[in-house]
Amino acid sequence: MERVELPDGRTLEYLIEGEADRPALVLHHGTPGGATRSALLNDAALRLGFRVLTPGRPGYGGSTPHSGRRVADVAPDIAALLSALGIDDFVTLGWSGGGPHALACAALLPDRCRGAVSMAGVAPYGAPGLDWLAGMGEENVAEFGAALAGPSQLSEFMTAAEPAFAHVTPETVVAAFGDLISDVDKKALEGPMAAFLAESARHALSTGIAGWRDDDLAFTADWGFDPAAITVPVSIWQGDQDRMVPFTHGQWLSAHIPGADSHLVPGEGHLSLINDIDAMLTTLVRP
Repeated sequence: MERVELPDGRTLEYLIEGEADRPALVLHHGTPGGATRSALLNDAALRLGFRVLTPGRPGYGGSTPHSGRRVADVAPDIAALLSALGIDDFVTLGWSGGGPHALACAALLPDRCRGAVSMAGVAPYGAPGLDWLAGMGEENVAEFGAALAGPSQLSEFMTAAEPAFAHVTPETVVAAFGDLISDVDKKALEGPMAAFLAESARHALSTGIAGWRDDDLAFTADWGFDPAAITVPVSIWQGDQDRMVPFTHGQWLSAHIPGADSHLVPGEGHLSLINDIDAMLTTLVRP
C-alpha cells in the first residue's frame, strides 16, 4: 500500500503494479470499497499490458476524508496522484460506485484521460426519464432514502449497518448484501469474488463510515459535471440482473453520453459482469 500527499494536505492511499512503461489504468472501486486488489480484474489488466493504479477515495481506509466532496472532486485528486507518479495520460475503469468517478475523469481531464469504462455504474440522481431507485434491492432503497433525507439520517443508517460489512467474511458476504444479490450474482460469489468483496469492505470501513457516507451523498447530489459533455471514448457495461445498480442506469448513460459504446448484457448481474472483463479492457486499448 502506498500513500501520496495531495496539494491540500490530504493523504490519498493507492496500490500500483505493472511495468512503468505500460499504459496506466486507473481503477475506481465500488461503494463501500477501497484500495484493495481484485485478482479477477487486476490480473486481466496486467495480462493485457496495463500498469494498474487503484486509489482509495477520501474517507476509505488510509485516505483522508473530504467532507462535502462531489463526484467531480475525484478529477483533481487523480491528476495530482498521476503527476506525483510521473504519469502523463491514462485510461480508467469504474465499477459500481466507481463508475461516476471514471466518468468524471473522462469529462474533466480530457487532455489526460484517453478512454473510460463504466462497469455497472450509477447514473446521475434526478436524471430526466430515469426512476433512479426502481429495481434496486431493498437495502439500497433504504440506504439511498436515508441519503436523500440528509447527512445525519444517513450517518445514523450507516452506523447501524456498518458492523455487518466491517467484519464480513467470504462465508457471510451473501447474507450481508441480502436482497442486493441476484441469483446470477450468488453464483459469482462461489469463486474468488467473495474473498475480494469481503476484504474490500473490511478495509474500506477500517477507519469508519466517512467514505461510504460521502459517496452516497455525492451520488444523490449534483455531480459537478455533465455526462453529455464527455468527449473522450466511453464504454458502458451493464447487466439486466443487477439489483445494486439497475439496468435502467446503464440504459440512461448509454443514451446520454455522446458516442458511448454500449454493452447492455442480458443474463449478467452486478458482480457476474466481471465475466466480460477482457472485453471491457480491450475497449481501452488504443493504437
